[in-house]
Parts: sequence; structure tokens; C-alpha cells
Amino acid sequence: MKATLRYLAGLAGPSGFGSNSTAEQVTQDFSSFLPSNLTALITGATSGIGAETARVLAKRGVRVVIGARDLRKAKEVREKIQKESPHAEVILLEIDLSSFASVQRFCSEFLALELPLNILINNAGMYSQNLEFSEEKIEMTFATNYLGHFLLTKMLLEKMIDTAKRTGIQGRIINISSVIHSWVKRSCFCFNDMLCGKNYNGTRAYAQSKLATILHVKEVARQLKERNANVTINAVHPGIVKTGIIRAHKGLITDSLFFIASKLLKSISQGASTTCYVALSRQTEGVSGKYFTDCNESNCSSLANDESEARKLWNDTHALLHKRLRQATN
Repeated sequence: MKATLRYLAGLAGPSGFGSNSTAEQVTQDFSSFLPSNLTALITGATSGIGAETARVLAKRGVRVVIGARDLRKAKEVREKIQKESPHAEVILLEIDLSSFASVQRFCSEFLALELPLNILINNAGMYSQNLEFSEEKIEMTFATNYLGHFLLTKMLLEKMIDTAKRTGIQGRIINISSVIHSWVKRSCFCFNDMLCGKNYNGTRAYAQSKLATILHVKEVARQLKERNANVTINAVHPGIVKTGIIRAHKGLITDSLFFIASKLLKSISQGASTTCYVALSRQTEGVSGKYFTDCNESNCSSLANDESEARKLWNDTHALLHKRLRQATN
């Protein structure tokens, strides 16, 4: 109840920011101390929170690489960014996160640029009311929101560790999750069932994928600490934001209820604030394996905090990718 009242009132937390803070507000003092030549890679930055995150990071002098399925929309975002910030460097590369082959191509193209990689923001996400499958015959929401980002992070992790080692600047990985991860019951979180979309329900599939992104954070944070790597990874709940995913849910509730609920939604700039804060703030230096909401550390569900569940999911995912990628090369 206290958290709800704090959210509705927009009260600031320990970070000095709260639910009403915008991405520009939380980063306005960062430019003076940010290292030069930072590079951030953001998936799904053609609209909504991703596009706003890209705009604000570019405004603060960060080189932005946008991974997008629709390059036409990505070009429009780049034009808007460079109109506001003429000196901004924005690079566009095509990626379909539901396709392992596309993720592999993207990583090869990015690594060929020989750029540093300081910040990786796994932002892209989808929600589908109907059961759909990727080209690898995997349920589309799980493939896009979780598996694609798992593979992307895996393929770029050594680049991030190397960049941090060469520059002395801590690398930061941010997974965009959602508070609805807490709706998932342990009995409903079965890897093979999620792959095949068993007893499919769109909201449940979305919640499961967002729980998986937090468990990914927990296990990768453990591995990075074990390696003594100068890279952190955290999960972010941006808030319930007025984006395309919310519009996709609208058919499930009445117009009147949607109207009432919409008054509690964050603006896109408010929704991007926590991502930008975790990506650039000095207060998050050295913080890893945590869950943030409204620019402050928060609590995730007990299942999301389960280290054994996190390790099991990582092992199952790694085994699946190893098998599928090996088959693809034969």
C-alpha cells in the first residue's frame, strides 16, 4: 500500500527521483561527468520507451546503436534525434529478436564496426493475444522478449567485458521487465511449456517472459561477479506506460475501465526514466542483479529471486540455443 501511495503521489525515493520523474530530469546533471565516447546499444528503439531512451542518451552525448526490425521507423527516430541533437551519432542495424539467425547476423555486423560497447539495453518487447510461432517454431512472445535477448547478451558479453577492461568504465546491461512478472506461479513456469505455448494465454505468456528476463539478470550477475568482470546487469520495470503494448491489451477490458486505468499510466518520458537512470547514474555504479522501479531499487517476486530457478532457466536456455544453433549449421 505504501508503494502504491508513493507511486500515485510521485514521491521521490532514496535516489531523489520517483514515478513522476522524466528521463530528461534524471539525466540532466549527468553530462558533466559522463565519460566521452560511450556507446549504448538499444533494441526496439523505434517507438515508445525505446525511442525516448535513445533520444535522451543521444542528447547526453552517448553514441546510440539502434537494433530494429523496421529500419524505416528507425530512420525516422534517427532523424528526430539528430534534428534535436545535430551532433548525435546514431547507428541503425536490423534485427528480428524472434529469429536466432537474425540475432547472429546483427551481432556479426555490430562487432564488425569495432566500436566499444558500454551499455546494452534489452528493451524490445511484444505482446500477442493469439498464439504465434517464430521461425524456429517457438512461441513468439517468449522467443522475442526472452530468448532473443538472451542470445544477444551472450554474443556481446565478451565485447562488453573487454570494453570495460580497456577503458576502465563499468559496463551496464539493462533488461526491461514488468511488475506483472509477479503474477506468475511456480507451477505455471515450465520451460518446455513456454516454448510450445501450451494452454496459451497472452497475458500469462507476457508475464512469464518478463519473469524470465529477471531470472536472466540474477544468473548473469552471479556469473559476472564470479569472473570479477567490470560489468553489471539489472532489471527495470518502467511502469505501466501508454505504449503499443497497452493498446494491444485494450480489447480485454471495457472502454470505461481503460479510461480510468489510463489516468494512472506513466507518460513515455516517465517510463524511460528508470532505464536512463540505471544506465547513466553514478548511484548505480557497482549495483548488479537488482530490480528497479521508479528510479529506485525495489523488490521482485520470491520466484524471481530464486537463485536455483535462475540457474536452471539459464542452463535450459543455453542447452536449447546450443542445440538449435548447431542444427542450423549442419
